[in-house]
Amino acid sequence: MNTELIFSWILGAVIIIAFLIPYIKRMMKKEEKARERLKETRSKGQEKALMQHPIINQSACIGCGICVDSCPEGDVLGLINGKATVIHGSHCIGHGKCAEACPLSAIEVGLGDISQRQDIPRLNEHFESNIPGLYVIGELSGLALIRNAIEHGVKAVNHIETSIAENHDNEFDIIIIGAGPSGLTSGLRAKELGLKYLIIDQSEPGGTILQYPRKKLVLVQPVSLPLYGQLKKMEYPKEELLEIWEDVITKEALNLKTKQKLLGIDQKNNGFIIHTNKGDITANKVILGLGRRGTPRKLGVSGEDFGKVMYKLMDAETYKDQKILVAGGGDSAIEAAIGLSHQQGNDVTISYRKSNFFRLKAKNEQRLKEAVSTGKLKVIFDSNLLEITEKEVHIDTQDGQKTILNDFVFIFAGGELPFPLLSAIGIDYGQNITISK
Repeated sequence: MNTELIFSWILGAVIIIAFLIPYIKRMMKKEEKARERLKETRSKGQEKALMQHPIINQSACIGCGICVDSCPEGDVLGLINGKATVIHGSHCIGHGKCAEACPLSAIEVGLGDISQRQDIPRLNEHFESNIPGLYVIGELSGLALIRNAIEHGVKAVNHIETSIAENHDNEFDIIIIGAGPSGLTSGLRAKELGLKYLIIDQSEPGGTILQYPRKKLVLVQPVSLPLYGQLKKMEYPKEELLEIWEDVITKEALNLKTKQKLLGIDQKNNGFIIHTNKGDITANKVILGLGRRGTPRKLGVSGEDFGKVMYKLMDAETYKDQKILVAGGGDSAIEAAIGLSHQQGNDVTISYRKSNFFRLKAKNEQRLKEAVSTGKLKVIFDSNLLEITEKEVHIDTQDGQKTILNDFVFIFAGGELPFPLLSAIGIDYGQNITISK
């Protein structure tokens, strides 16, 4: 009997070891790769996120690795010393899948320490600013993704509905500024709750989505839209998503006015006065659903006023057999350059002022590497656009000034952000908010 028992123990130990040793080896190999990747991202300044990123409770993490595998961007997280660690923070765009997948709730997706940030408004859990009754939602809050924008709009209006008092001195219960996903969702929820509201926008409905190239896939993730229902897919082509918004606006007869630009907001005893280029509006509460891109920033170089200079790419397929310069190093610049490089006969060059690309999405980084390795794209790092002429561009590089034949220039230097306007209104900056799971 003892011999059989000993044999059983030995057999069990052999089976365990047979599975355990390969598992340990795989984990050690993964950790070594994670360490190498972290060393690389640190050398390039890519380990920290610009906006939202996973915040990991190391004492609660058990190193199961589920969060690592769940990330749609692929390499944001890794396991080091048996704990989840942010490896490539600049690739994080706030999916929140890691937080949803963690079995011990050891991860939340937030903005970390933003006490010194001058581009993140100070907000409470309802997205209300330091000014009572004035809410900031969507991209302007510091959190990207359409899913977040929709959730922000619902949460802000829900809070307004519980706190709003009947006030006949003002025209509206809520003025919603911005007709992007967050603003339109706020309007839908306000209508659903029977509140008197108005949405205004300086351009057309759609917000940042309008600036995307044709057929660009827009990450949405399944989310519920008030009065409409579920947006069930993970991604939608730009055109399909805009059609959905247009359909919602028409069917629900949203109270929306376009070509109405915000000039300022003043507080009064019983609400707000909203100053626009079309006159003043009064409301009990205000929701700011403005984007972060703002008016395209110009470089201020000679020749920038030529008709061949563009600040966004709507349709790459309209450019063929052209010599094109793309100035910029963000995702928008890279997506435009890749799209243009795949068109017949185009000769595309990227000029970027830094020594490498810091904060690209994982998919864009991989596509860029492939385009450069196959010769479809050329990249000039540590360079600045000096002058644009009718047939050429002049670029300052580490090897001196370079002249390139050119038909079109696309400049992606960001936008003139609305933060001076927010500061003039009186909004403060610097307090954490997180995405609820």
